[in-house]
Amino acid sequence: MDSEVSKKKTIKDKYKNIKTVGLFIFKIKFTLYNLLTIRPAIATTAEEPIISIVYTQENASQWAGIENRLQAIGVKYCVISLDSVKSAADWGDRPVLFLPNVESVSPAQAIALEEWMRNGGRLIASGPVGGSSAPGVRQLLQSLLGGYWGFSLDSPQKLQPSSEITRNLNSPDELLGTVRGGVMIPNTVASQTAAVWDAQDKPPAVLTTERSTLLGWRWGVDAASGVQTDTAWLKAALKRHLRKFSIYINRVPGGSQNCSTSVVTTTPPTPPTPPTSSTPPTPPPQITATAPQPRPLPSITFPRSDEAIDQLEQRVRLDVEPKSNAPISRNEAIALQQQLENLIGRVESAHLAAAIHNGNSQVSKAQQTQFASIKSGAPVQSIKQVLTQAREVAKNLPQLIAQKQYAQARSNWVMAKNSLWQQFPVDQRLAQPEIRAIWLDRGTIVRAGSEKGLAAILDRLAQAGFNTVFFETVNSSYTIYPSQVAPQQNPLTRGWDPLASAVKLAHQRGMELHAWVWVFAAGNQRHNQILKLAPNYPGPVLAAHPDWAGYDNRGQMIPPGQGKPFFDPANPEVRQYLLRLYEEIVTRYQVDGLQLDYIRYPFQDPSAGRTYGYGKAARAKFQQLTGVDPVNISPNQRELWQKWTEFRTQQVNSFVAQASEHLRAKRPNLILSVAVFPLPEQERIQKIQQHWEVWARQGDIDIVIPMTYAQDTLRFERLAQPWIASSKLGSTLLVPGIRLLSLPTIGAFDQIQLVRDLPISGYALFAAENFNNELHTVFSRTQGREQGRQKEPIPSRQPFAAAASRYHALLREWKFVSQNDELKLSAIAVADFNTQAEVLQSALNQLAAEPNAGKLVAAKASLARFQFQFRVWMRSQSVANPYQVKAWENRLVAIERLLRYGERTGGF
Repeated sequence: MDSEVSKKKTIKDKYKNIKTVGLFIFKIKFTLYNLLTIRPAIATTAEEPIISIVYTQENASQWAGIENRLQAIGVKYCVISLDSVKSAADWGDRPVLFLPNVESVSPAQAIALEEWMRNGGRLIASGPVGGSSAPGVRQLLQSLLGGYWGFSLDSPQKLQPSSEITRNLNSPDELLGTVRGGVMIPNTVASQTAAVWDAQDKPPAVLTTERSTLLGWRWGVDAASGVQTDTAWLKAALKRHLRKFSIYINRVPGGSQNCSTSVVTTTPPTPPTPPTSSTPPTPPPQITATAPQPRPLPSITFPRSDEAIDQLEQRVRLDVEPKSNAPISRNEAIALQQQLENLIGRVESAHLAAAIHNGNSQVSKAQQTQFASIKSGAPVQSIKQVLTQAREVAKNLPQLIAQKQYAQARSNWVMAKNSLWQQFPVDQRLAQPEIRAIWLDRGTIVRAGSEKGLAAILDRLAQAGFNTVFFETVNSSYTIYPSQVAPQQNPLTRGWDPLASAVKLAHQRGMELHAWVWVFAAGNQRHNQILKLAPNYPGPVLAAHPDWAGYDNRGQMIPPGQGKPFFDPANPEVRQYLLRLYEEIVTRYQVDGLQLDYIRYPFQDPSAGRTYGYGKAARAKFQQLTGVDPVNISPNQRELWQKWTEFRTQQVNSFVAQASEHLRAKRPNLILSVAVFPLPEQERIQKIQQHWEVWARQGDIDIVIPMTYAQDTLRFERLAQPWIASSKLGSTLLVPGIRLLSLPTIGAFDQIQLVRDLPISGYALFAAENFNNELHTVFSRTQGREQGRQKEPIPSRQPFAAAASRYHALLREWKFVSQNDELKLSAIAVADFNTQAEVLQSALNQLAAEPNAGKLVAAKASLARFQFQFRVWMRSQSVANPYQVKAWENRLVAIERLLRYGERTGGF
């Protein structure tokens, strides 16, 4: 509960940073500039409804007021019952959809709404839309609407539309009513503030994006707003989303034409039953061939990389060769300067974290690193000297490049980077509670040879501070343990049960152990070589069931250029086998989680005639749906090819959902994670049919681990950033993957420091076989377990405790900076900042100590208020140290995401 003092300051505290959250957006061109009052005569000319209104039991008691206002506008409309919406088509084909005061939306309905809008639909919403929905749904709706209802106003306030809008209205006074509503919080760059409340700091009242309008009050409710104001704003929103009112209506492709023009409030309308046909259903197609017949294709050079990781890295390459005098473009110059400034920020951030852990009196007095891999042999400089010189290099880069001294610019850049890397405090503890995961690969397990050997490996990982181990349990269809479901245990581990030993040993050391399984990859040519088997042996399962396999369009089980045959995800027998296998793992062994790998199709390139997925079951199912055998279609047949791609993608999506439901029923506390590719969404769907955003939004998984493997921090950040900033993950945690192979020790540390400064909750290292002694030394000193201290909470297991602990570390950093006179706040701001910071600390601590729904609501509200004010408090600090302020903001966002994750997973 807030203190009495903070209650009196509520309006002031909530609204102060509106200039940075809302009013600065006024500089962007308003999409509402052309709002005009709808002429009543126009509505009478429209022969077809142009808007659908959503009816639900939540707004049933308000329906009389809603219909009263709709009739006053004079626009013809349809009514859609929310209960009837199962797919995008059910939202209708009218160009505009209105959600008046709809707070409960299911995940399926939200995803369908996103698809409907992607097809061209426009959305108007009012009130705390989605406020009673699941966290993932709220997140998706926020992205569609450009923001959300932050908190209610304490009293009615006058609306103040933008001056640009009122200038273009025939009757601007109609938009100036007094309304009881709430403060809207913009959450995307594309969101515009169309109106503000006439309160201190002018908080947003109406938000818009190109495709949406969000009204910050309960529309159609007399206690909130009058008829005149409601109708004026709906008219304006309709005019905005429809280029013209006329007989011609731009329908949304794929939408249903069902239209009810009235509703009985006791019984929601239902769509009409489709007419029955006297034509008998088409019998299932008879496909007898196990594989498609090979077809001649042009000569193709296939990539050598089995997983296309190298190609993935190429798309973000920015190499810096000191001796090269090749021209540097303006964009490259900006990137080099920004990269160096960010590295300076990471070094300072690491020293600050080390200072609060180790009690240093000043950050600049931190000890220098003494590891051989990062010693240059040059005289040791102080951290202050190195930072000053690096800032000078960054400042002078544009001038050198303008003078065409490209080699000198590159040389200075590389020297500054190397000097900064030597200044990382890799001999001091600085980690906060986070997911510290590592993949324990099959080769390392095999080399361990026994429980004693495995104990030595896990001892080493525990000393280095890892708290989560992804233990390779199913590889190439071989299980690491003696299975009663799978046909064979890995021949190299026969005679003992590594999984049983690993679970016991990990738990003894306070670590979680997650079984890491290959899903649709059924074999491995490299593994065949180790076992001295024929190169094209498909693995023990496909050898026994060849009709379970997928094939490429040349009729081959193993795609050229790749080394693994795949199961056919559309085959029901394959799915049942995999479910039984995973059920055996999670019920027979007390694993803490299950990680799905190879949850996709093989890499393909449709433009080069290289495609995959033509298993016997897939062909039969697709032909039954469309009447066409997919082996006979090509990418040039756009509509059919799109259906074929969607069909394959859906096979993967539905299996993830099925596995999640099945396994959680057996083990409710099981954590499900997925190792996935960070390719752009549409490219990924076309190439490997992996649409993991859907799995995250639906809550089918708990952790997404994009394989953001890169040889330097810039590439790593560019691969990870789209997903860190994504609004499509719901409440699922994001844990980027870092590949250790060929990565220098300090390079790995730099990538991890970046993770710690971003709004995410941990990292995963691939793999244990590359975890060398130098890495072990650095990790043991910077994040290793401290004797005598309580075990840190793991965010994926104890999100509320982790959130409280991470916030406590933030408080210590702020106090440290303030004590060193480096926090640029006025005396009044300091008092306000400290008061609000303590309120938030208390709320988070109470939630961590005794989690329940009420304390979660209180903690979320306190955090929202604090975040709202933070940018205002830190305005001057941002000028002096923009990187550190952004890192603090990111860590507050990470805490917010932990609260959402805990809410979904039942952290109380």
